[in-house]
Amino acid sequence: MPDFALEAEHWRQGKHGVAGVDEAGRGPLAGPVVVAAVILPPNWPREARLNDSKLLTAAERETAFTAIRASAVCWKVRVVSPAEIDRLNILQATLVGMSRAVAALHPVPDHVLVDGNRIPPLDVACTAVVKGDARCNSIAAASIVAKVVRDRIMTVYGARYPQWGFRQHKGYATAAHREALLKFGPSPIHRRSFRVKGVPWQKMRPSDGRENPSPPGIWSG
Repeated sequence: MPDFALEAEHWRQGKHGVAGVDEAGRGPLAGPVVVAAVILPPNWPREARLNDSKLLTAAERETAFTAIRASAVCWKVRVVSPAEIDRLNILQATLVGMSRAVAALHPVPDHVLVDGNRIPPLDVACTAVVKGDARCNSIAAASIVAKVVRDRIMTVYGARYPQWGFRQHKGYATAAHREALLKFGPSPIHRRSFRVKGVPWQKMRPSDGRENPSPPGIWSG
């Protein structure tokens, strides 16, 4: 279970604004990558348990998200579209999203803890934490926020593009998703740089004159 050990190292130095950063949606074939940055207070309520979002049920994530919105010092979300993912590549798009999310935080953090082994370009001290969402409460909170927001976005896209079943698989490469791709071809929110054998990506369906539709909203606090 994650805890506040990493944050406490900085709190003892008088750095109370320690932000956790994580993303959701690096692996899917469709939809945006969503990045969240969260600053939790040292007096985080003990009953508000946090964990890696992948280890929580959807209901547990929603409960944790409600607690984060109520008790976090601040939190921000930034959404990087499929078009930008295709232009930059998924790693660079994720790092760009992390930079944008941290830059939006107010107050400005004293230190940033980032899930993984790569550090985004930031103007504040930063530490990469491998498997941080399972070790660090601030990163776990960011993983929950990013996952909840992305799932909501993909649910909206599911209603917009029902043939591809985004409500069920959220853009991940499930068997049902692959079958839909073979039957219908790519949707306007599929990542052109993510290829699936047998799918004619060059025949991308039009999207009302836009290369990719905008994500249906950005949530921040």
